[in-house]
Amino acid sequence: MCATKTEARVVISRDGPYLVTGELPLGGQTIVTDAAGGAESWETGRIYPTRESYALCRCGRSNSRPFCDGSHLGSGFDGTETARRVPYAGQAEVLEGTSGLSLLDVEELCASARFCDPHGKVWNQIRHTDDPEVRARFLGQVGNCPSGRLVAWDRESSQAVEPEFPLSISVVEDPAQDCSGPLWLRGGIPLISSDGFEYEVRNRVTLCRCGASRNKPFCDGSHITVRFPAR
Repeated sequence: MCATKTEARVVISRDGPYLVTGELPLGGQTIVTDAAGGAESWETGRIYPTRESYALCRCGRSNSRPFCDGSHLGSGFDGTETARRVPYAGQAEVLEGTSGLSLLDVEELCASARFCDPHGKVWNQIRHTDDPEVRARFLGQVGNCPSGRLVAWDRESSQAVEPEFPLSISVVEDPAQDCSGPLWLRGGIPLISSDGFEYEVRNRVTLCRCGASRNKPFCDGSHITVRFPAR
């Protein structure tokens, strides 16, 4: 059975794991880079057996990653959620470009996946999206941003230009940085705080799984700084 939005959800347990329900598919996605280290594409990796429910490690200490093995218990892990509880649009810096496109950017959501960097960086490309080739490349790079820090906005339709994802969770691997990355929630999965707060449902979200983010529950790229071990 495929997950549906009425069933699927991720609940954050207090100083513990992410509790996943609704038969959400779980698999691996690896960042493929160019010679300069800029991210170019995603490569699908391991596919885990489908389960009705499962717990994903949030502290970074589990020996059964990506699953929780109880290592958070007695370890002193502080999973306090510190991210702003403001809808994305209320936080975003807006850069208006050509051909009716804008780029929305919430820097504190950055997961350091680096899809924004190649071909002169998306912040420069937005000024030249009247060129069809630049526009297509810009939309591709922005759409590959796993955290949803970056969103392309069509001013004419007043709609975000988003890639279509099935409801799923991906475990991000980043061999170019010799580390493992965040958990990538795709397709609009409800995320519930440990105190019951319902975060804004978004098409792309990355959650910290190394335990070091200063923007919990979201990834802030700290897995690169701490060299979160790849498994």
